[in-house]
Amino acid sequence: MALVSEDIAGHPALRRHVQAQSRTLLQTYEANPRLASVFATQQRWLMAHIGLALYFDREPDDHRKGLTSTRFMDGICRHSVASRNTADAFLKEMLHYGFIRPLPIKYGRIRPFEPTAGTLETVAGWVMAHLKTLDSLDNGSRLAAFVAYPDVLAELQPLVADGLLSSHAVREPSQTFSLFTWLDNGGIVMDWLMSGVDPDHADLDRIPTGVVSVGDFANWLKLSRTHLSRKLRDAEELGSIGWLGQRGHSVMWVSSAFYHEYMTAQAVKLAIIDAAFDNCVVSSEAS
Repeated sequence: MALVSEDIAGHPALRRHVQAQSRTLLQTYEANPRLASVFATQQRWLMAHIGLALYFDREPDDHRKGLTSTRFMDGICRHSVASRNTADAFLKEMLHYGFIRPLPIKYGRIRPFEPTAGTLETVAGWVMAHLKTLDSLDNGSRLAAFVAYPDVLAELQPLVADGLLSSHAVREPSQTFSLFTWLDNGGIVMDWLMSGVDPDHADLDRIPTGVVSVGDFANWLKLSRTHLSRKLRDAEELGSIGWLGQRGHSVMWVSSAFYHEYMTAQAVKLAIIDAAFDNCVVSSEAS
């Protein structure tokens, strides 16, 4: 049976395991910042999942049903994720940086695309990080089953995409979480903040993080310091973050409410992934 978000959110070990998950995702970002940044904002994250789901929804002898420009634009608009212009720019960016490539096949004016091997490896790594967290919560063997049957990604990812796109909690996140999801690399910003939180301090009103220098923080994230500082000030005005001493020159804290938003969002995402995994054929191998 798949875990539900309420059970995940209430698990006593969730904080520590999500911290480990955040650190794994940060390592992925360090290994390939440009590719990892595709999953670091709400809009781009959802567009990427739509594109991948379209790619996996294909027939061996008919690539017209896979990832094409027209199907991608239609999917983005149908789910109200972005405008056609934004979707078109995203697709061109993915081509420019070699995250997808055109297949050597054309059907009239239709040219299908496919993710490169590196892209699929990164997506598989993202899935594995979350399966490991889920296994840690109930002593499961999802990760072992996934590794044993790597082709299951083609079945699993579209189910994950459907779950994310149909989730009100994902599409309409809480106030501070929403503030960061629209920041360039905002997901990485939150992972960085939360990865430095000692789980034993998570019940404090103001929870210390490992962040001291905003400049170093911005440089590591390859973000404009001005842009990041503006978002941090917005979060500070909400009472979600602050500094234990001089602003920008002392340890940053996050509020208990912001920390709870983050953990709730992780629980929702993990439940969606677990439900998708439970619906895959390979899940029987993990039970």
